[in-house]
Amino acid sequence: MWVFLNDRFVRKEEAVVSVFDHGFLYGDGVYETIRSYGARIFMRDQHLTRLRRSAEAIGLEIPIPHSQWPGLLHEAMRRNEVGNDRVDAYLRITVSRGEGEIGLDPGLCPRPTVVIMTKALQPFPSALSRDGVSLTVAKTRRNLPEALSPQIKATNFLNNILAKRESIAAGTFDSLLLNWRDDLTECTISNLFFVSGRTLHTPALDCGILDGITRSIVMTLAQEEGLPVEEGRYQIAALRQADECFLTNTSMEIMPVSRVDSFPIGNGLPGPLTRRLQARFTASRTRFLESVS
Repeated sequence: MWVFLNDRFVRKEEAVVSVFDHGFLYGDGVYETIRSYGARIFMRDQHLTRLRRSAEAIGLEIPIPHSQWPGLLHEAMRRNEVGNDRVDAYLRITVSRGEGEIGLDPGLCPRPTVVIMTKALQPFPSALSRDGVSLTVAKTRRNLPEALSPQIKATNFLNNILAKRESIAAGTFDSLLLNWRDDLTECTISNLFFVSGRTLHTPALDCGILDGITRSIVMTLAQEEGLPVEEGRYQIAALRQADECFLTNTSMEIMPVSRVDSFPIGNGLPGPLTRRLQARFTASRTRFLESVS
């Protein structure tokens, strides 16, 4: 595997970051995960814009100009023989505060650390999409937005990891987190939608969720399908009474949910509107791929 580290591509064995890096010491950094369909990257500019937005929110200057990122991402795919006719690519960009003396002052780090890793994207098993997945309502609560903005894709993922441990212990696909008001928020790496009647619902941003890129696409596609979309504050009772439920993120696209804790969603199978949106997403995704140069 080839990894881009700071200013060059190096072999995996040489991709070493200092133990004094503040990303390692304090989780002081930001990241994005991106995918390709074949050789074309999905929502490339939106992901790069969000990376820069996250960095700006923590006062971190990304040392690579925006114009250079597409070339670096494609070089990473080419070197690792992914993002082609045979296999889609999974890419992760990480930018940490960088190496510096121990202490919380960001000024201790003269230069950020930049990493690009890529590998073959492993699709989720088709049985999950066919039958739906189960969720656990986590005891861990989503971070208070005023304490740590969910719009910052930070490398400090401990809140999500604690919730993930709960789903692993319960033997479910993932955990669903509530916020400090008992409102539904999101899962550990995905946004949440549910259907009641013919209306598509999703937690509002002020519930403390990330403004997911695939979330935005699904809302657009639903409106194009003539489905009303409502962002709001909902509690677990609304989900238990829902007809359908699904999750969204870049790699899973639209993942049906069949059960939350011991409660089946609807009839316990992926519903017709979920299937309709899955088909619409598949048919429309070329709209959201980078243009062919």
